Amino acid sequence: MLLLKVNRLSAVFWDVDGTLADTEMDGHRPAFNTAFQELNLPFVWDEALYNKLLAIPGGLRRVKLHAEACGVALSQEQLEQVRDRKRLHYLERVRQGHVKLRPGVRRLLQELHRAGVQQWIVTSSGSASVLALLEQVQHQIPHFDGVVTSDDVSSGKPAPDGYLLALQRSGVDAATSLAIEDSAAGLSAARTAGLRCLLTPSPWDADALRDAGDKAAAVLDQLGEPGQPATVLCGDSCQDGTVTLKYLETLLLVPDR
Repeated sequence: MLLLKVNRLSAVFWDVDGTLADTEMDGHRPAFNTAFQELNLPFVWDEALYNKLLAIPGGLRRVKLHAEACGVALSQEQLEQVRDRKRLHYLERVRQGHVKLRPGVRRLLQELHRAGVQQWIVTSSGSASVLALLEQVQHQIPHFDGVVTSDDVSSGKPAPDGYLLALQRSGVDAATSLAIEDSAAGLSAARTAGLRCLLTPSPWDADALRDAGDKAAAVLDQLGEPGQPATVLCGDSCQDGTVTLKYLETLLLVPDR
């Protein structure tokens, strides 16, 4: 009988928005709406509309394209005002505790930390937003070994720049590392950087749920907790419905597709 040797996992690279925490619906969306109101812009993003807009990577690009679709041409100055006002309101919502970790995130972070696996953040969000979230949840999770944000690279996801920089800084081999993402853009960035990717799409990311299964090492609705098991949408099942270090190491064997 042929036995497959499972590689030891060297590092996990975590996306933030929608992966590490539920930042979008209760964080970014209302912050944008408050900024729009303050700047007298005729936009209100309800959950259904925001679901669709999330297919556009990057907050400012999302605003610009939505405005154009509504027949409104925003200047660069107006876009920067939206960015600055939205950032303030998002940070305040994080500090008020509106943004929560997704199921299974704290459990898996702690398990990987105990096992000595490097853990990095790789996100298209700015450093201020990421640091605010980490300050809010620092009593729940171990420290990350490094953080790569949009401030560190010239192009955000789906470009691979953030992952390539994280691989360089961490010194690990892509073949023994994994990314955890929630979106099609994040999956594309990870795969282009040579990383296998576990996809945990947010409930509103229908495109990732429908189209990404043939590119991800596995697709689950979340990471799973005792009493709140994950549902495997594509890939191998995980014991007791929870993603563990052992499960992640089996994903290193998933062939590239």
